Amino acid sequence: MSRPVYLVDDDEAVRRALVLLLNTVGMEVKAFSDPETFLAALGKMPPGCLVLDIRMPVISGLKLQERLLALGVEWPTVVISGHGDIESCRKAFRNGAVDFLSKPVDEQDLIDAIQNAQDMLDCAERAAAERAETANLLANLTAREQEILERIAGGFTTKEIAVSLELSPRTVESHRASIGAKLGTTSAAEMTRLWLQAGQTP
Repeated sequence: MSRPVYLVDDDEAVRRALVLLLNTVGMEVKAFSDPETFLAALGKMPPGCLVLDIRMPVISGLKLQERLLALGVEWPTVVISGHGDIESCRKAFRNGAVDFLSKPVDEQDLIDAIQNAQDMLDCAERAAAERAETANLLANLTAREQEILERIAGGFTTKEIAVSLELSPRTVESHRASIGAKLGTTSAAEMTRLWLQAGQTP
């Protein structure tokens, strides 16, 4: 799935050159001359890959990364700079950059970095969808079933679960069968995977 590319660079010549390059390989690019304009449009744009110049007036590329993180926007970012230094590079990666390229940017390196970023975004969205689906499945469990599933995920045996909840082993097995029917699996390993995927801690 091709994702939009958002280019933020205050150098008009660079913007034009990169938009032309990326368009020629079939990428949809929306260019911004400054971070302020990008932030103003952020709420109306679908998730995509951000290509970001590190040195810009008013709001630097690093500051823009920090603002996006504060907003909960974790789009994969390719940072480009004509004045790169080790500390800026380290900060960019800490803020979630997937690559750091020096100007003049090698065309193939940029294309490869963006494609990698788009793949990462696809994976992240699939994982989020799977977590949401799993959370919906777990929401169908009763409170008692969730208690038992938590213990299954913690490696408890049926007898240990029965003792910890003051139930009979037969009652635990009955609940476990109901859990299996609702989750679509009777495997303890798969139940544990679903429990952890939903962000639970055994």
